[in-house]
Amino acid sequence: MSTALDPTTTGDGSHPEAHFRRVLGLPSLVLFGLAYMVPLTVWTTYGVVVTKTHGFLSTAYLVTTVAMLFTAYSYGRMVVIHPVAGSAYTYASRAFGRPFGFMVGWALLLDYNFLPMINYLVIGLYMQNYFPGTPQAVWIILGVVIVTTLNILGVKLLARMNFVFIAAQVVFIAVFVGVTIAKLTSDVHVDSFAAPFVGSGLDMGLVLPGAAILALSFLGFDAVSTLSEETPDPRRRIPQAIILCALAGGLVYILQAYLGQLVFPNWRSLVGREDVASADVMKFIGGNFLNSFFTAVYVSSAFACAMASQASVARVLYAMGRDGSLPRPVFGRLHPRFRTPVVANLVVGAIGLTALLISLTTVSSMISFGALAAFSFVNLAVIKTYVVDRGERSAASMVKYAVLPFVGFAFTLYLWTQLTRLTFEIGLSWVAVGLLYLLYLTRMFRREPPEMYSGDEESDELLSAPARA
Repeated sequence: MSTALDPTTTGDGSHPEAHFRRVLGLPSLVLFGLAYMVPLTVWTTYGVVVTKTHGFLSTAYLVTTVAMLFTAYSYGRMVVIHPVAGSAYTYASRAFGRPFGFMVGWALLLDYNFLPMINYLVIGLYMQNYFPGTPQAVWIILGVVIVTTLNILGVKLLARMNFVFIAAQVVFIAVFVGVTIAKLTSDVHVDSFAAPFVGSGLDMGLVLPGAAILALSFLGFDAVSTLSEETPDPRRRIPQAIILCALAGGLVYILQAYLGQLVFPNWRSLVGREDVASADVMKFIGGNFLNSFFTAVYVSSAFACAMASQASVARVLYAMGRDGSLPRPVFGRLHPRFRTPVVANLVVGAIGLTALLISLTTVSSMISFGALAAFSFVNLAVIKTYVVDRGERSAASMVKYAVLPFVGFAFTLYLWTQLTRLTFEIGLSWVAVGLLYLLYLTRMFRREPPEMYSGDEESDELLSAPARA
C-alpha cells in the first residue's frame, strides 16, 4: 500500500501540486479494512457469547454478518455522496442536520472511549490467566501506564508495526485451523457437522442478544472510505470494498467460531470462565503450545490496538477541544515539546483504568450499543439522502435506496434492542448528558453546534491501526 504523493503541475505549469497516487486496487482496500476489523476479535467475546447463546456462537455470527452486509451496503451508498472519513457522524449531520449529527457523534464517542479499555481488560485477563501468581489489576495498570506514556511521548513504532501484528494473527488462524482439523480427525467424535449452527437446543431468543454483542467485531469495516483519494474509480471500488470487508470478516469470524464449537462443544464447562474461555479452548485443542502461541499473539495485538485506539481517541478529543465542542483550554492544546494532546491522553488513560471495575460482558455490550445506534442512522441517512432529498423514487431506486437500507435499519435496530438493561442505563445516561451539553453549546438551539470532528483531517500516524483486539 502506498500513500506516496504524485507531483503534478498547476494550471499555469509553474507550481507543482501534491496529490495522492491512485494505486490501491480492490484487494488492497479489502486487506486494509480487515486489518481494522482485527481477525482475532472473535476470541475477545467467545466465552461471553457462546455461553449466552447456549453453544450457538456460529449462528449468532451468521445473524450479525447478514445485518452488517445490509449496513455495509448503506455505507457504500453514502460514500458515493460523501467520500470523507467522518463516517456515521458526517452522514447523520449532512442528512439530518448538525445537531442530530452531534448526538450520533456523541454516542460514538462513548464507543471510542471504551475501545482502549477493552484492550486493557483482555490484556489483564489473559496475562493473569497465563501467570496466575500476578493479579489482573497489575497487568491492567501496567498496560495503561505504558500505553499512555508512549502516546504522550509520540512513539510511532507500534503504529508502523500494524501489519506485522495482522500477519501474526493470520499465521495463528492458519495454525489453529490445522491443529483443529487434526484434533477432529483423531481424538474428537462429531455427531453432526451442522450442530454449531442448527443443533438441538437452538433458541433464537438467546442467539439474538448474543448477535447484538457481536456488532463490536465489525467496527472498522467502513475504514476503507478514508482511502478514496488513493483509489482509481473510488465511487465504485470503495463501496465494493466495504461490502467485501464485512463479508470476508464475517466469514473469518464464523470459521473460527464454528471450528472452536465443533471441537469443543461443551459450552457449559465455560460458565464462570467466560472472560478467558478462549484459553480453555486453545488448551483443549493444542495443549500448552497452542495456548502459549494464542496468548502471545493475542496480548501483543491487544497492546498494539490499545496504542492505536488511545492515540485515535485522544486526537478526537483534541480536535473537539480545538473546534470548541469540548473546553478548548483543557483539550485543545498540544504539548509544546512532544506535540501530542497530553490532557486528552491522560483522560483516556483514566477511563482505561475502569477496566479494573467492569466486566468483559458489559464493556462489549457498551461498544455494541454505540455501534448499532450509528449503523441504524447510516441506513436511515441513505433513505433521507437519496429518496427524500434527491427525489430518486423510480422502482429500481426505491429498492436500492429505500427497501435495502430499511432492512438494514430494521436488523440493526432490533439487535440494538436485544442488549442488556444495564447497557441501556449506561448508554442512555451518556446520551442524556450529550443532549444537555448540546443545549448548552447551542444556547437552546439558537445557534449551530460546532463540528465535532471531520474525518478528512485525520492523521495517518494516529489512525493507521485497528481499534481493538
